Amino acid sequence: MSLYVGNLSYDVTQDTLNSVFAEYGSVKQVTLPTDRETGRVRGFAFVEMGSDAEEASAIEALDGAEWMGRNLKVNKAKPREDRGSFGGNQSNYGGRNRY
Repeated sequence: MSLYVGNLSYDVTQDTLNSVFAEYGSVKQVTLPTDRETGRVRGFAFVEMGSDAEEASAIEALDGAEWMGRNLKVNKAKPREDRGSFGGNQSNYGGRNRY
């Protein structure tokens, strides 16, 4: 399982995020999604820690903490939902009901 880290500064890097979470245990992976069009960081990340105890320690210490001028949101990541090829409600595609 991994952690969701939200409300990140747009200046954050994988290295800076890794160093903050490394204070609470071993960091296996940091994923920092970027916008497809601009390449800019999207303001959230996923951090995979070495154990559940390390994740719990990071959540307790960092959720709500101020870092880089923002209050972080840190919690267990939820599994990604399959939204289909178009996302949203396909039966109402385009805003009109089709019966």
